[in-house]
Amino acid sequence: MVKDALKAFVSRDSKLARKVCERDDVVDGLNNQVFRELLTYMISDPKTITRAVHLIIISRCLERIADHATNIGEDVIFMVDALVIKHRADAKKEEEKERP
Repeated sequence: MVKDALKAFVSRDSKLARKVCERDDVVDGLNNQVFRELLTYMISDPKTITRAVHLIIISRCLERIADHATNIGEDVIFMVDALVIKHRADAKKEEEKERP
């Protein structure tokens, strides 16, 4: 995501930037999945708590990196298309614009 976000920025490619933003939901889901699975391990075997917490922190940091890549993508879309899509604010406006 970071590579594509930077590529979108350098090439002013709003389509690629939009794809980066769409992938953020996948990363969020993976982070939640990692948390749930590790929580299960910690409940079943308390000896795994320290290692599991470290992995949860790593997963959270990777998710934050994806969030930062998404922010770059959103900025590229604003820079190229003059659309604010942060928090999907202009999604409705964009849909209306594309309608005939």
